[in-house]
Amino acid sequence: MSDLFERLAAAGLPPIRLHDLRHVSATLMLAAGVDIKVVSETLGHSDTRITRDIYQAVLDDLAHDAAEMVVQLVPRTRSHLTAVPDNESPDASRALPRLQPPKHPSAKEEDSA
Repeated sequence: MSDLFERLAAAGLPPIRLHDLRHVSATLMLAAGVDIKVVSETLGHSDTRITRDIYQAVLDDLAHDAAEMVVQLVPRTRSHLTAVPDNESPDASRALPRLQPPKHPSAKEEDSA
């Protein structure tokens, strides 16, 4: 395999080692979300710990990216809540007010229609 690769490289491919392509393919598989077990088996590692040790920096970057994606799902500002009396309670005079989220502009338009 190495001899064939060297002949291909001599034909004008960019200077890269066959082993470098192995690292690139493993990194791309991990970045694509391929399970570490599959990557490990593809590389011929006897244990996923070997793969994890070699590609720990890539895995750390992927974990950071995953955390950032989750952060994007969480709203950064809180909706303002307003207190409204609980008129449905039998003893409404002593009832504590309940919180009600603000109405969206589209809800106000529907109410006025």
